Amino acid sequence: METIELGAVTIDRIVETEGLGFYPGFLFPHMNEEELRAEAHWLAPLFFDPESGRLRQSLHGFLIRTPRHTVLLDTCVGNDKPRPSSRAWHMQSLPWLETLRRAGAAPEDIDVVLCTHLHVDHVGWNTQLVNGRWVPTFPNARYLFHRTEYAYWEETREMDPGIGYGRTEGSFEDSVLPVEEAGLVELIDDGYQIDEFLSVVLTAGHSPGHVCLNVRGVDGAVRGIFTGDVLHHPIQCRYPDWNSRYCLDADAARRTRKTVIDHCTDVDRLIFATHFAAPTAGRIISKQGRRIFTP
Repeated sequence: METIELGAVTIDRIVETEGLGFYPGFLFPHMNEEELRAEAHWLAPLFFDPESGRLRQSLHGFLIRTPRHTVLLDTCVGNDKPRPSSRAWHMQSLPWLETLRRAGAAPEDIDVVLCTHLHVDHVGWNTQLVNGRWVPTFPNARYLFHRTEYAYWEETREMDPGIGYGRTEGSFEDSVLPVEEAGLVELIDDGYQIDEFLSVVLTAGHSPGHVCLNVRGVDGAVRGIFTGDVLHHPIQCRYPDWNSRYCLDADAARRTRKTVIDHCTDVDRLIFATHFAAPTAGRIISKQGRRIFTP
C-alpha cells in the first residue's frame, strides 16, 4: 500500500509480517470450503493461495498523520515477547521500528497510540525491552484504550487455552501494564475524538471494547474506516457470518460486521483492515447480489 491521502490525512501501512497465513478452517471454524473456493476468482492471488489452500494475510499497524497529530493505530506483536503457543511470534526480532522510521516517523514523533483492542497482535510494540525492563516505545504518546476493553483484560488476562495459536500469553503484563504504570494510558469511550479528522466508534463483539477509527473530511463526512479485527479477511465481506476463532461474542461480532459492511458498501469510503494482505486499502462493492472487497 502506497501512502494514501484522504483530504488532510495521510496513511501509511507499517508491516511487521506478511505472506501465507492461516488455513481457512483454522481461522474460520464454521466456514464452508466450497463457498470459499467459489470466490477464488476475486480472492486469488492477492488474498488466497489456491495451491496451498492458505489465506494470504498481513500483520501491520497504520501511521496516520493529520495536521495536528501523528497517530499509530495498532502495534502488532513486537520483539522479544515470549509467545510459546505461537511459533512465528515467539521472541521475534524484526525491524518494525525501522519500517516506521522509513515512513517518516521516529518513535518520539508519535503523540497518539490507539489500539483497536488488546489482543496480543495489536499491542506488542507498545513496549520494548530495555535493560531487562519493558518500557513504553513511544514516550511522548497518549495510549488510548477503550475503557471496557481495558477492564475486561485487566480482570481476565488470558484467552481460553483451546484457542491455541494467537493466545494472549502475558501480553497485558508486558505490553499494556508498563504504559499504564508510566502514566501514559487514557481510557476512552464511544465517540472519542482525537481531532476533527479522527473519531473512535465502539464496535464490540470480536472483543468487549473493540473500536474502529473513522477518518473524516473537512466536510465532516466519513471518508475511511480502520476496521481492526471486525474483518480479518476479505472473504468476510462475502460471508459476514464467518466469525474468526478469536471472536469472543459470536452474535455481537456478526451484527457488528454486518453493520460495518452495510455502512461501507457502494459508497466513497475506504476501509483499512489490520490483517488484509497488500494492497490492503479498498472498497466494498455489491456485485450480482454479493458483497466483495476490491483493492
